[in-house]
Amino acid sequence: MIATVWAASMALGGCVGLILGLTGAGGAIMAVPLLVFGLHLQVAQAAPIALLAVGLSAALGAVLGLRRGQVRYRAAGFMAITGIIVSPLGLWAARRVPNAPLAIIFACVLGMVAWRMWAQGARPAAVDVPRMAPCQLNAGTGRLRWTAPCARALTGTGMIAGFLSGLLGVGGGFVIVPALRRATDLPMQAIVGTSLAVIALVSASGVVAAAAGGHLDWGIAAPFTAAAVAGMLAGRAVADRFPPRRLQQSFALFAGMVALAMLAKGVMALIAAA
Repeated sequence: MIATVWAASMALGGCVGLILGLTGAGGAIMAVPLLVFGLHLQVAQAAPIALLAVGLSAALGAVLGLRRGQVRYRAAGFMAITGIIVSPLGLWAARRVPNAPLAIIFACVLGMVAWRMWAQGARPAAVDVPRMAPCQLNAGTGRLRWTAPCARALTGTGMIAGFLSGLLGVGGGFVIVPALRRATDLPMQAIVGTSLAVIALVSASGVVAAAAGGHLDWGIAAPFTAAAVAGMLAGRAVADRFPPRRLQQSFALFAGMVALAMLAKGVMALIAAA
């Protein structure tokens, strides 16, 4: 029985890692639904396992970004602190919200991510237009100018990402990346690298809190995470062989179908409990 669980965990983790490597940080959101359907876990049980895999994968990406000078570590640290403060609130809520409503909430979030990725893959690459973002780069120092509007934008982003991280076991890249694109004039490579650093730090806090509370099943988490990292490295190695827009749209279709399945599962559970 234990060997079967390990094998299933590794297979699911490998799928998550492959999706993550092929599609980017947004693919990590598939960890929870695959654990729910593949191992019949509840959302609250799957969330900390997903966080461990997502956080470790994001940490590897962030380290690579730091070596290339693509991570704004002050902004990442600021958002991570706000996210870490709020993340326990999400964990607290996840333990008290029944599984069916939590599955419906996750399905809605996943559906939103699927729609956004489909739209990004369907339209041509946008041309950046100069604008006055709250967080502006200083041309002389190359660093962000820290102003009150900038601090508010980064605080709000960190809080939302932290709460969703604790509640649903998602890294929050689908929140952080669009928010940084609106709030800063950073190049995309810096936005992605900074986002990965935030995800790694916030996820680590959620994993520690879940483990301390005895809510992390290491028998599933260890093989799942190891396979996810291996799958991510494999996905990154072959990602350049596929058109990025087609990958985005393929992932969006898959994520949309999974979101509908989770929505149906949650609604049926609510009806059965009524």
